Amino acid sequence: MAIRFDFPNPVNETSARLVATGVVAMGVAFVALQSGWILIALTYGFLARVLFGPRFSPLGRFVTDVITPRLNLRHRLSPGQPKRFAQGIGLLFSVVASVAWIFGAHTVATVVIIMLIAAASLEAFVGFCLGCAIFKVLMRVGVIPESVCFECADISRRIEEGTVRA
Repeated sequence: MAIRFDFPNPVNETSARLVATGVVAMGVAFVALQSGWILIALTYGFLARVLFGPRFSPLGRFVTDVITPRLNLRHRLSPGQPKRFAQGIGLLFSVVASVAWIFGAHTVATVVIIMLIAAASLEAFVGFCLGCAIFKVLMRVGVIPESVCFECADISRRIEEGTVRA
């Protein structure tokens, strides 16, 4: 049986915000406790979500299988590619913090995780995905080709359907 490296498309925004809330909680726990073990959990979670979506991420599975289905909300969907990109940025930050921690640069690790907390807080509490905004800019300037996310390149259909905030 082959392992599939796929990411959900579309992504449930409620689940994305709840996962971001979990990232905020783990980041705050790291800053408060200064435990490198928390960095391992953060890094693994981001790696699992970048490669496979929520399938192998304990936080992702808990959110998508347990919490989100129990919420009586109108869920909004968004393209998966920008969310995967955002998870990749989270992975980068958690890897940098982990390497800094391993080499004894605890202040650097803490500052990097505080930056991650800030970005995840925007997603969790405001609904603004900083990684998605960066993805959009990179598409606009041609760094990311339109073929990566046709839905992102032409949002007119989603605006007409009312699934995009103007």
